[in-house]
Amino acid sequence: MQSARFVDAHQGNRQNLSIYGQDSNPTTWKLCRMNLAIRGIEADLGAAAADTFFNRYHSTQKMDFILANPPFNLSDWGADKLGEDVRWQYGLPPASNANFAWLQHMIFHMSAKGCIGMVLANGSLSSQSGGEGEIRKKIIQDDLVEGIIAMPPQLFYTTQIPVSLWFLNRAKKQPGKTLFIDARKMGTMITRRLREMTDEDISKIASAFDAFEDGALEDVKGFCAAVTTEEIAKQDYILTPGRYVGIEEQEDDGEPFEEKMARLTVELSAMFKRSHELEEEIRQRLGAIGFEI
Repeated sequence: MQSARFVDAHQGNRQNLSIYGQDSNPTTWKLCRMNLAIRGIEADLGAAAADTFFNRYHSTQKMDFILANPPFNLSDWGADKLGEDVRWQYGLPPASNANFAWLQHMIFHMSAKGCIGMVLANGSLSSQSGGEGEIRKKIIQDDLVEGIIAMPPQLFYTTQIPVSLWFLNRAKKQPGKTLFIDARKMGTMITRRLREMTDEDISKIASAFDAFEDGALEDVKGFCAAVTTEEIAKQDYILTPGRYVGIEEQEDDGEPFEEKMARLTVELSAMFKRSHELEEEIRQRLGAIGFEI
């Protein structure tokens, strides 16, 4: 639906869209069909709900645009039965975690000019277990990763864990480079448990992507950085944005360095003194009930 709205907003013809999808949950599958139908959008979602790994409806299709929000850190996904699957061109994903199975499934279905927007758990950025580090390394070396965005926590009703957005592209406008964005401090809490990204937040991220693609991005400490594949290799092919964007520069509070250090040293000395007093008090209280340290 968002894709159709995007086409409408850019004065395109939604009839030029060919939409494909699949889901193993019957309720989700039915809801998707209904949502598309009432908006006049035709789509091929297969004959019924079905497992994407074992019963692919669109096994020969190559897609220009892929949007995916697969289950996070899914275990026992069937690796033992799919060991020779053609989709694992970068390596067999571990049986204990399907993150790189989902990712490679999507990559397999990319067209020659295809791109992916995908939500994954943060562990996928740095995990080295079960061969995941080697799979990630090969995907990076193949120059597919266009951008990584670290998102803030509490964006979902079903889980409060923070996630990352992966953007992959077979036709990158900036080959040999990847955009990293640290958006962990963005968003607004709309309830005690749920955060929402504002239009301003989304616009700021989108503008950074536009500037990156145009080759005009200026790195912003603590927010964004354009990084070469060589630099990523030096970080052992870990894709955590915080490693590349650095720490946000703090405003000068006007206090001279020497004066600040003198003040902080006095405060630290007082804290040390208080900690010793508390330590002695704890020893005495424990001794009173027969315990010695």
